[in-house]
Amino acid sequence: MTSETVCAGAAGTWVLGDRTVNRIGFGAMRLTGSAAFHQGTPRDRGQSIVVLRRAVDLGVNHLDTAAFYFSRLRSANELINSALAPYPEDLVIATKVGPVRDASGEWTAPARPDELRGQVEENLRQLGRDHLDVVNLRVMGQDSISEDFGALAELRAAGLIRHLGISNARPSHLAQARAVAPVVCVQNRYGVDARAGGEMLRECAEHGIAFVPFFSIAGEGREAGAVRAEHAPVRTVARAHGVSPSQVRLAWTLRQGKHVLAIPGTGNPDHLIDNLAAGALDLTEEEAGLLDSVDCTVR
Repeated sequence: MTSETVCAGAAGTWVLGDRTVNRIGFGAMRLTGSAAFHQGTPRDRGQSIVVLRRAVDLGVNHLDTAAFYFSRLRSANELINSALAPYPEDLVIATKVGPVRDASGEWTAPARPDELRGQVEENLRQLGRDHLDVVNLRVMGQDSISEDFGALAELRAAGLIRHLGISNARPSHLAQARAVAPVVCVQNRYGVDARAGGEMLRECAEHGIAFVPFFSIAGEGREAGAVRAEHAPVRTVARAHGVSPSQVRLAWTLRQGKHVLAIPGTGNPDHLIDNLAAGALDLTEEEAGLLDSVDCTVR
């Protein structure tokens, strides 16, 4: 499939709050360099801007980012602002708050509820916006998120945030959040070989909430990049269709429900085309069953 025929809308759409988005979006984390953020070689800034603009040209209207996505020389929010402002009317930008990194890139204590407004305002400043479309509260190990989510709900009522979600969360966190304010999405790890989040996948389907898996291409234990040997079933299906294993992983992920939104990230224009093409990859029942058989305990 060429860039002339690929389209982010091939997998259909989902209504995220009150905004319709194509089910294949784009994750901005890798634009800053490696998944370790402040390690490795930074992406070429010009190429990152080209990739962002090309993604939007090809129908991507759901971007995932965060103010803490930065490396020594790159900031995901700054790249998005430089590449896409003034923003298209249909573009939904989702960001996250909760984690805290200092100027050197080291992780520090997570934000307290009273510090979340500052994080929201920093995202607004970096993106050059007067409101944020979606803000996900990234759960940082706490048992209760009611106070944190309540702080974000106040900012939503004040007009700084349009919709709220949660990330890295358990079903109990979802129940706590829904008791405070509407939840439009849950962003958790999930993929062919990372299926521990299946309960949350089903909970979201039941309540009409978008499930937004991260690392669905990289897989379990591959946060720094998809460098481990690929599972044999993934390779088998990829060969049968003449596509990359990444496409197969994304197609399987999208197959898990109409409420599933993929956010693959890349700084490579060719990989962008490859990822978006997954929306048109039609897996057979036999192939889906083969991928379901992947042993998630094998690393």
